[in-house]
Amino acid sequence: MSKEPKYTEAFDELQQIVADIEDGEITVDALSVKVKRAAELIKICKSKLTSTEEDVNEILKELESED
Repeated sequence: MSKEPKYTEAFDELQQIVADIEDGEITVDALSVKVKRAAELIKICKSKLTSTEEDVNEILKELESED
């Protein structure tokens, strides 16, 4: 079982997949696999962004309540 990549790792891999697709470097046979991997990476990035947003909002609420 492999560990989930960090946000920057997932984003970098996603950018590489997009670049490869745009450059036509992915064969039709590999396209399906790459698109599925891109979908996984998007979910990872979205989850991490949502989690970070929730953490920041919680910190801001705590700071406001201290005033």
